[in-house]
This record gives sequence, C-alpha cells and structure tokens, in this order.
Amino acid sequence: MKKILLVASVAIFGAALQAQETKFGVKAGYSLSTLKMDAETANEESYTTDPSHTFYIGGMVQHKFNDNFGIQGELLYSPLGGKDDYVYDEEGMSFGMKSKIELGTILIPVSAKYFISDAFAVNAGASFGLIVSAKAKSVFDGGMNIPGVELTIDDTIDIKDEVNTLNIAPFIGAEYTLENGLFFDARYNMGVSDLSKYDGKMTNSFAQIGVGFKFGGGY
Repeated sequence: MKKILLVASVAIFGAALQAQETKFGVKAGYSLSTLKMDAETANEESYTTDPSHTFYIGGMVQHKFNDNFGIQGELLYSPLGGKDDYVYDEEGMSFGMKSKIELGTILIPVSAKYFISDAFAVNAGASFGLIVSAKAKSVFDGGMNIPGVELTIDDTIDIKDEVNTLNIAPFIGAEYTLENGLFFDARYNMGVSDLSKYDGKMTNSFAQIGVGFKFGGGY
C-alpha cells in the first residue's frame, strides 16, 4: 500500500510540474496614446488630446499554473503621450499650431491570464510605467496671406521636471497564440496616475496591438 501511495504521489507531483510551465518571449507593436487634462476649476472643461501614434517593444515571461490559469510579466519601452493640432484662417490671417508631448516610458505590465482554450487567453492587470524622459514640441506656422511674409517657429523643450515619474494604468486584453509560438495580442490601458506636478490632473491612457514570439513553442 505504501508503495502504491508513493508511486501515486510521484505521478501527481510530476504532472503538477509538467503543468507549471514557464515561457519567455519578445513582443512589439503599435500604440495609440492620449493625454486627458482635467479641469482646474468648475468654469473650465476637461479635454483629451488627439491620439499620438507610436510603438512599443520589449520582452515577456509567462508562467502557467495549470491548463487555465497563469501570470505574465513584461518589460517594454514606449514613447507615449498625446498631440494637438489647431488651424486658424480668417480675415486675411492664417496660422497653424501643432503641439506634442512625448513621454519616454519604461513599462512593467503584470497580469493574470485565463486560458479559454490552448490558443486563446484573456488577461487583466496593471501596467507600471516609469517616465524616463518628457519633451514638449511646438510648431507654429503663421502669416498674413501676403507673399513673402511667413513666420515659422519650431521648438522642443525638456519638461521632465514638470512630470511625475510613475504612470499606473490598469488594463484588460486578449491574446491568440499559434502552435509554433507566434502570438498576437491587444489591450487597453486606462491611466489613473496624475502625471502633472501642477494644478489640474493629467492622465495617460493607451491602446496596444502587436505581435510576439514565445520561445519553445506555443500553448
């Protein structure tokens, strides 16, 4: 009887070890990022910038506890932010103003994963962003519609000292993995941290869609 229990215990332990699988991989893709500025007073309105089209790149590690549940951690880099375009053309005067805030961010997303099938999983977690650089770029093009009269100003300034470092963004997403290890994923990150050191809250939300590869195959 003791031998049977020992053999059964070894078999169960071996199955558990086989189910607990860790995979490493790389990933990259496209990000659509916006900044939301909350109103400072009741007389003002909150607004969201136009989206900034950017990218992300980095690595990931996935650990499966069993066929249905796992966790995933990642280390990514992405220049997030937002932009605004304004054009005025009236009574012989025309000018355009383009502004963009770029936040060079190291992202550390951590998520729980539920595998609906071997190939398809949904996940939820939070992305912890560390802003390592922050720049504001402004381009002004103006004139009076008079030939030979033009005014152009192109300026980039460092605003790192005006921005808080930590950007926390909870997210939900989904992932589809092929048997060879190639996978496709998408997620939406909703920024909750106040990035502005001054009055008026500024948050950064962003969507990501991309492709990656898990070494050692999928599933």
